[in-house]
Amino acid sequence: MSVIFHITRSQQWEEAKQVQSYRGDTLHTEGFIHCSTLPQVLRSANKFFVGQTGLLLLWIDSAKVESELKYEFAAGEDYPHIYGPLNIDAVLQVFEFEAGADGKFQLPAELTVSPK
Repeated sequence: MSVIFHITRSQQWEEAKQVQSYRGDTLHTEGFIHCSTLPQVLRSANKFFVGQTGLLLLWIDSAKVESELKYEFAAGEDYPHIYGPLNIDAVLQVFEFEAGADGKFQLPAELTVSPK
């Protein structure tokens, strides 16, 4: 199974569950939903989400994503982008994702082991 990750606000996720579809902040403005591979999650979080609270990390099965998924070169490496709404049944698990006291993010302990 190939997995990707997306950082979002808890309010956005709650709204997405109501309509069974997640659009995020950037689908309308940029045409896609930004995602990361596991090694990219902390770089993205520590660059774009510093000082934000109420965040969640979505663990997504990329094979279940119904919209087009492309890996595109940005910031020196390929990042996954979802070109359309994310069907919420592709989300395997949702983790609270808050920065530590030092302001830096750490991966949830559950993500140090791949899903079975």
